[in-house]
This record gives sequence, C-alpha cells and structure tokens, in this order.
Amino acid sequence: MRRFLPLLLVALTAAGATVASVTLSARWWLAAGPLLALTGLGGRDLLQRRRSLPRNYPLLAHLRYPTTRSARSSDARAEEGEERDEFLVPSLRPVEPAEEPPVVRVGGPDCRLPYDMALLNVSAMSFGALSPQAVLALNRGAALGRFAQDTGEGGLSEYHLRGGGDLVWEIGSGYFGCRGPDGGFDAREFADKAALPEVKCVSLKLSQGAAPGSGGVLPGVKVSAEVARERRVPEGVTVVSPPGHREFSTPRELVLFLARLREAAGGKPTGLKLCVGSRREFLALCRAMAAEGVTPDFVIVDGSEGGTGSGPTQVAGRLGMPLTQGLITVHNALVGVGLRDRVRIGASGRVATGADIVRRLAQGADYTNAARAMMLALGCVRARRCHTGACPVGVATQDPLRARALNVADKARRVRHYQRETVRDAVRIMAAMGVREPGELTPAHLLRRSGPGVLRSYAELYEWLAPGELLAGPPQSWAADWKAASPDGFG
Repeated sequence: MRRFLPLLLVALTAAGATVASVTLSARWWLAAGPLLALTGLGGRDLLQRRRSLPRNYPLLAHLRYPTTRSARSSDARAEEGEERDEFLVPSLRPVEPAEEPPVVRVGGPDCRLPYDMALLNVSAMSFGALSPQAVLALNRGAALGRFAQDTGEGGLSEYHLRGGGDLVWEIGSGYFGCRGPDGGFDAREFADKAALPEVKCVSLKLSQGAAPGSGGVLPGVKVSAEVARERRVPEGVTVVSPPGHREFSTPRELVLFLARLREAAGGKPTGLKLCVGSRREFLALCRAMAAEGVTPDFVIVDGSEGGTGSGPTQVAGRLGMPLTQGLITVHNALVGVGLRDRVRIGASGRVATGADIVRRLAQGADYTNAARAMMLALGCVRARRCHTGACPVGVATQDPLRARALNVADKARRVRHYQRETVRDAVRIMAAMGVREPGELTPAHLLRRSGPGVLRSYAELYEWLAPGELLAGPPQSWAADWKAASPDGFG
C-alpha cells in the first residue's frame, strides 16, 4: 500500500482542487491542472504492462530515470566485464558471418543423448531466488530463441517446465527436486524427473562464484509456501544448503557418482559446475577421470566475480579464481591429461556482450552462460535488494504484489531478443577476425596490454599445455601440483 501512497495523495488532492475550482474560482485550476496531470500519469503507470518499475511504483519510478540512468549505464559497463586493456585481433582476411549461429555439441563417449548448446544460455538462477514470473519468462525466452536455461539448485519447478524451453537441471548439495526425507539424494525421484523431455542436461553443482566453499542461501522471507513445497523445507525459514555433498567425499567417488547420474538420466549429458580454487584439487579430479575412464560431458566454470546480487557481499570476489584464471586452469588440466576432446567447457561470470563471448571462447571455453544480463533483460534495475524479497520490479521476489508487475510475454520476448542480438554480435566479431566456428579461436586471438606500449597475446601471457603432457611428463610449473594430486583425496 505504501507504494501507491504518492498516487493516492495526488489523486485526493486533485479531486479536492477540482471540486474547489468548480465551487470557488477558476484560479483553482492553476493547482488542479498539474495535479490532474500527475493523477493521469500515475494511472497510466498502473495500467501499462511494459515496464515493471512504474507499475509497482507509480509516479515515484519517474524520479529514478533522469537522475541515475547514466550512472547505472556506467556501472553496468564496469560490472559486465568490458576490459579496455584487452583487444580481440581482427583479420586482414575477414569472412562473411555465418547465417545461422553456431552451436556446440555436448556429449562425450558415454553420453547417448548429446545436446546442441547455444553460444549463450541462461545461467543458474533458482525458483525461490527468482519469482515465478521471472523463471517462466526466462524459460519462454529460451524456447523462443532455442537456447538453454539452467534451473539453479532450487529444484525443477512447474515454471521451468511450463514454457517449453530446454533445461539444464542443476543438482546442488541440498538435492532440491530429488531430496529424500533425510535431506539426502533420492535416486528414484531423480530418474523420474531427469526423464522429462524438457531436461536436456544434468549439472552437479560443486560450488558457485557467488559463494564458493559454502552452500547456497535462500532467506526465509523468500521461502513462500510454494517454494517450501518444491524444496521440501519449512515455510518462512532461511534455507542453507550444506557446504558439500553427502554422496561422495573423494575425486574418485565424485566421478563414479557422475556416471550414476548419467545412467539414471538415460544417457543425457551430465557435468559439473564449480568455481575453481586449488589447481591441485582439480588435477585430483582429472586423475580420477583418467583412472576410472569416466569423464563429465561438460564442466561449467563459474568465476569468483559471479553472483546475481543474492550472494554475501563480504565473500564475493574474495574466494576462488576469477573466471579468466579458472577457465585457463580447467582447459589446461583437461588438455594435459588428454581428455579435453571429451569434455565441453562452459563459462559463467559477467558475460554480457558479444565481445565477452568471443573473449571467453579464446580463453578456453566452448560456450557461455549469463545471469546478470538475463536479469537486466527481465527489467532488473540493480536495486540490490535481491536478498530482501523486496525487488521493486518483481524479478527477485516471492511477493505476489511485486511479481505481478512482470509481464511474462513481454519479458520473454526481451530475453529472446537480448540473446539473439548478443550471439549475432559474437558471430560478426568472429567473422571480422577471420573465424567462422568457435573452435577456431585460440589464445593468440586475444591481446592484453601488459605495460605502457606493450601488447602481448594470451598465447604468450599464459602457459598452454600440449595434449597428454601431464601424463608424459609435466612441465616444472605443474610438476608439484600434479605429483600431489590424488584421485582418492581432495586435500
């Protein structure tokens, strides 16, 4: 009710002024006219369905735009990863852009139902963290644009399934969506839901950039009755996922659990999501892959700079590797053990533009995911109130009155438009670089200023391993970590 108080006061004042103008003097119209105009503007705000903020905050929303739009745009450019010290290398022999955007086939030798992944997809955002309308709009946008939506760890809700979009079902340490009475993994329920045709891939979340090393947190104010039923947790009580999984404790057990998930999912692509911390630990995982002959179909690398606004600010950016270092570590490790051709790598963390996509592909990724940018396409105004449940535009809330402002059909079209135009930009940039396919991009295509007047390519700035080099004899810079890495322990 407080949101509509300014409009109510203006309307009452305008009504009083109008009555007075009729009964007293025409001079009262000098006051009544502007007030009636404001009342009309507020009424239009309430009735329009294109913009969420004016619909939730009639009149007040207009105070935000003229004073802060440029500041928000500047903030967005800084946060979405525009690297002014980095340059993509154009070619003197550019090619025509591909008519159809390229896709990436995800599925290793043990996968029976490979999936063609778009270059840009919706990153992990759970129902609970996002409103029902926001989840549904993202899913419908994914269906319109033929790209994938990661469900986040909050479960496989009806809003993920209703829109017809392709899904990457994320399983976190809380096992929401396949959670047994004791909070552990329910294999039967997992198999039933993984068999749904909307589920194209399964992602086992080890950690995330917003809070690596700790479980996800959903504040109690956002645990509505519907969210509580989906997650099988008490309503109104803060949900804290365990920091680690109960189903495995060693790298070897982890890869064997992945094999179980893939088999239970009918052979659909099954992979991992993590924010890289210790190179030694990821090498231990690679040793386990090699020892058991089991590989994930994909690895999603989340940067420590990730997070959509709901992660604890005191942790963000302070734990784990930034996306660039994490990507290069994972790519090199898989190459070094001779498994890179079996595993696709997704990059998640501040991907917002076509140039961002191309940069990440040059650094070792096969495809990308975006969260923040997708929220902006939904109408997010960066109020940074995700954790309070008081999102002013209905994106990150479970308050029905706030969420009603989000027009699902309109926002789905915006999500589709954003993804399509961003991928088109990436394809145009690649063509200007003389490249048609993502796999043709190399670290030499990306330059970085390393000092005044000094430009060096990523091929020079970082060490890149040859296929199987770790098995044949690791270089000195990798030798200690490789020797210490064990398939039977993360320590």
